Amino acid sequence: MSSPGIFSKFFDRISVQERINFARHLSLVVKAGLPVFQGLKIIETQTDSPVLKRVVQSLIEDVNNGKFLADGLQKFEYLFGGFFINIVRVGETSGTLSKNLLYLADELRRSRELQSKVRSAMIYPMVILLATLAVAGFLTFYIFPKLIPVFAGMKVQLPITTRILLATLDFVKKDGLYALVGLGIFVVLIRFIIKKVEAVRYFFDWLLFYIPVVSNLTVSVNMVNFTRVLGLLLKSGVKIVEAIQITGSTFSNLAYQRALSEAGEEIRRGGQLGLFISKKKRRFPPLVAGMVQIGENTGNLEENLEYLAEYYDDEVDTKLHALTSLIEPIMLLFMGGLVGFVALSIITPIYSISQGIQ
Repeated sequence: MSSPGIFSKFFDRISVQERINFARHLSLVVKAGLPVFQGLKIIETQTDSPVLKRVVQSLIEDVNNGKFLADGLQKFEYLFGGFFINIVRVGETSGTLSKNLLYLADELRRSRELQSKVRSAMIYPMVILLATLAVAGFLTFYIFPKLIPVFAGMKVQLPITTRILLATLDFVKKDGLYALVGLGIFVVLIRFIIKKVEAVRYFFDWLLFYIPVVSNLTVSVNMVNFTRVLGLLLKSGVKIVEAIQITGSTFSNLAYQRALSEAGEEIRRGGQLGLFISKKKRRFPPLVAGMVQIGENTGNLEENLEYLAEYYDDEVDTKLHALTSLIEPIMLLFMGGLVGFVALSIITPIYSISQGIQ
């Protein structure tokens, strides 16, 4: 089967759950002593995903032609990621494929849970924001226009808040569509620049370390990723320099990618990982640097990384709770201020009119 085309690389996707099932099912088959290609055939019959089915068919063909499973997966790195493929490759060469596939399934599950925690923490603030905009929009675009003729007929001096609301409404009617399209183009352009221009992306990733509250959460989330992935790679038998390079490639934050790339070069020259990251205080907390140094000196690095992963997983929970506790009153103040401004803009002239009639 030929390599995937540009169209496939752009549109094809495999969910995290499908990757977990793939790794888990193949692990059970290998553990039972069956050949890899037979396990792949079982997975092919069980999967409902057309994308995964095509991938498995390609893997069956490659394995039957004498290739390693990791070599077949290499064509689909855009679906599985370098970390997944490297763990499989190490398992095949060391004879621990079944165990490594189980490690992968467990790591993918934990990564998904971590992402789910972060997303769940943002749901409540987003609900408040949408509710605020809905109420303010209803008052501005449905109630307020019905009162404009009354204000114009009575010829009263409108307060500044009402004049601002009138100007906003007038702008939305005349140029709202153009403004919306322009905003959409601007957002897409900014996203494109951040994604494609490395210097800009690095600046935004670096900026996260200087935003109060967010910086602590950013570090904790990335420490979970760093300690878990590096610990798993070392446990699977990957050499430390290669393990650090692979771990760096799993980060979405460019600041961490560069730091670990530098760390790999430092260790290649004979340096120590713990000593190197101790100099990167904003990205790696002293606890991580200290535990890594102890692990390197005592030969317990894998165990120390496992402990750190559990510790920072709990830290993420604590800091997400603190973040949502901080966001809630800010969002409520924003909601009260926006709705109050619109309500005041409507009620104040009505009150002035009633006073004039009296």
